[in-house]
Amino acid sequence: MSISDNLLAVRRSLPTGVRLVAVSKFHPVGELMEAYDAGQRIFGESHVQELQGKVAAMPADVEWHFIGHLQTNKVKYLAPYVSMIHAVDSMKLLREIDRQAVKNDRIIDVLLELHIAEEETKYGFSPDDCRRLLAEGEWRELRHVRICGLMMMATYTDDTAQIRNEMEQAQSLFHELKSAYFADDDAFCECSWGMSHDYQIAVETGATLVRIGTTIFGERVY
Repeated sequence: MSISDNLLAVRRSLPTGVRLVAVSKFHPVGELMEAYDAGQRIFGESHVQELQGKVAAMPADVEWHFIGHLQTNKVKYLAPYVSMIHAVDSMKLLREIDRQAVKNDRIIDVLLELHIAEEETKYGFSPDDCRRLLAEGEWRELRHVRICGLMMMATYTDDTAQIRNEMEQAQSLFHELKSAYFADDDAFCECSWGMSHDYQIAVETGATLVRIGTTIFGERVY
């Protein structure tokens, strides 16, 4: 099947209210354009230099989501155009995003990354660290960052019960934080979890954004 066929099949499988982030890292612009021509507008990248080249080559109405681990010294390169940063994993990073957003006269949407998976290689806040960050309140002073929800990656496993359990933990924390800190903030509405191998479980556990690459574009060319 072609990229456009794959894309349309994925989109047909998603219920209303769940948006698709087409994970396009390591794929060439020509393949992104095939997805674009089939109607896809949200693309997810995780390497700043690669993303900069694609921004210059792609149409202006693409919504770029940065989904990888982000170092503070790279924020300045994304700040002029990024639509959402999915993986904010420290107060230091949140401050730097705000600082660079001020310079660009923008408000940048972000998600707080949770580390629930049983894998040491993953980044993110533990649920308690996430609660602590919001309770301390410094984030309220950042006027050019908008916290829009949570992001997580489930353990990479064939154990669907474990995947579901981890996503349900994230969903539960989302509702807890929404009630405690964002009850009157309509922008806090996003749950970003689910990839090619587990996105159907993600949809069942409250995901509003699913990040799918391989199912659409095939295996990456490194």
